[in-house]
Amino acid sequence: MSSMVFPKLGGFSTRRRLCRQREFHPKTIQKRVHAVGHGTGERPGFGFRRIIRKPHALATEVSFKEPKASTPLKDNMMANYVPIYVMLQLDIITTDNILKDKAGLEKQLKLLHGAVVDGVMCDVWWGIVESKGPKEYDWSAYKTLFQLVQDCKLKMQVVMSFHQCGGNVGDIVNIPIPQWVRDVGETDPDIFYTNRTGNRNIEYLSIGVDNQPFFGGRTAIELYSDYMKSFRENMAEFLDAELFTDIEVGLGPAGELRYSSYPQNQGWVFPGIGEFQCYDKYLKADFEEAASNAGHPEWGLPDDAGEYNNTPDETGFFGSKGYLSEKGKFFLTWYSSKLIIHGDQILDEANKAFLGCKVKLACKISGIHWWYKDDTHAAELTAGYYNLNDRDGYRPIAHMLSRHYGAFNFTCLEMRNSEQDAAAKSGPQELVQQVFSAVKREEVLMAGENALERYDRDAYNQILLNVRPNGVSKNGPPKLKMEALTFLRLGDELLKKKNFRIFKAFVKKLHANQAYVADPRKYTTVVPLERSKPEIPMEELLKATEMLEPFPFDDQTDMSVGGALNDFIDGLLNMIPFF
Repeated sequence: MSSMVFPKLGGFSTRRRLCRQREFHPKTIQKRVHAVGHGTGERPGFGFRRIIRKPHALATEVSFKEPKASTPLKDNMMANYVPIYVMLQLDIITTDNILKDKAGLEKQLKLLHGAVVDGVMCDVWWGIVESKGPKEYDWSAYKTLFQLVQDCKLKMQVVMSFHQCGGNVGDIVNIPIPQWVRDVGETDPDIFYTNRTGNRNIEYLSIGVDNQPFFGGRTAIELYSDYMKSFRENMAEFLDAELFTDIEVGLGPAGELRYSSYPQNQGWVFPGIGEFQCYDKYLKADFEEAASNAGHPEWGLPDDAGEYNNTPDETGFFGSKGYLSEKGKFFLTWYSSKLIIHGDQILDEANKAFLGCKVKLACKISGIHWWYKDDTHAAELTAGYYNLNDRDGYRPIAHMLSRHYGAFNFTCLEMRNSEQDAAAKSGPQELVQQVFSAVKREEVLMAGENALERYDRDAYNQILLNVRPNGVSKNGPPKLKMEALTFLRLGDELLKKKNFRIFKAFVKKLHANQAYVADPRKYTTVVPLERSKPEIPMEELLKATEMLEPFPFDDQTDMSVGGALNDFIDGLLNMIPFF
């Protein structure tokens, strides 16, 4: 049988090399597999043997390497410090490119600084900055925002947001991608993700046009690359001042590396399985070529995978186990691999744009916890995460990310299984445990955020458990620790008297009861970004699909913000005006 052919993603270099910092522009920001069966069968074109070792059982030993600190820590406890960044409002920069309510925001930022928050996060919207035309960038409002944050003595995470705001969970404003980009879609709607029935999703460009010069001679990858280069040139002052700790690169809908499989604006509601998004003519042609190269030109894209709000057993692809067939495995391997290649290409451009800057690159992965406890993992599969009970869909992503010195940012840290509808077969706790373990095995930095706005102690305690799953270590770095937490979100609800009081206790616990530290060098590595390591062949990445036992998590955090008794006391304190 012919092998399946993918573009190279190449091998790791054996040594890390120091990068020289560039001169700034004068103006200058879820196995190894052999084949088809998940257990016994074979998949075409990938000659890796499958070894399954008790997925989701607790391991008795933890074995991985922690990233080395750039300087020795003066206080061993400081190695337990987890910085927190609070998300700014989605519309903090208006669609007219104006900083909204600067005076009001300044008051809020000073409150955060008083609560010893380390920094804030904001989206840098492509649809705002480059709205006037190709390469007509207007960074003025963001410069005003960044100066204000710097004046308030906070650090920043920024997101290169190449997606539309609107149509996803939590979106309260509408910020489309640039009109001149959407205009191309008027004559060629296949530049957008498309489901089986032909519905287009205009919130993000299809992976199928990543390397197609449809935008005034530029490819989609080049659009993203030029935007990031302009950010660097125009934000040199803030980059030099090390205002930005992380630059998260938007890689799909909601800024996440995934397909637009569950869009609310097309009628999806939780816990629907979602739909595959590969029916634009460019991705269809790509699949046909891959199938033909594998000796199966008769294979087509799935036509029995259901609709957005189906359950797995209502479909042939999932309910009748089409996903376990030779054809089904081939499709899922292709579908998920295209996503990894997409992320790799853009992160490589981001690395070139920010080479030498003292920032970390980051990539956000969606916490798709519904149907996780179903054998099909249907919602993960439609989103592009080829994760099953015997196949890890997240380690290959982390392995790809490792070559860019990036951080793996994962969502749903606040969620517990007991809070979910049993019919959804959700497993957020096991999902976080699996992903955290996968990322650490690839020696990649792990970061996280809550998926929904929560201001209660149960949510805080679950987050605290997940950021340090084995608790605080008094003798140095803990066994497992996240690099940072991004908290959703700044606003009136967070700043309510009771909520803010609990939040301040939460921040203290994230810091492991340590004093606030303004200099990140005291608890993390701060070095100039090095050039990405050589590309990794897809065959090598797919070796990381071997499902291994996750590292053990404690049952509860050792840094709790309290429970029911504390809530009762809070009720009493709320009656006292000066508290």
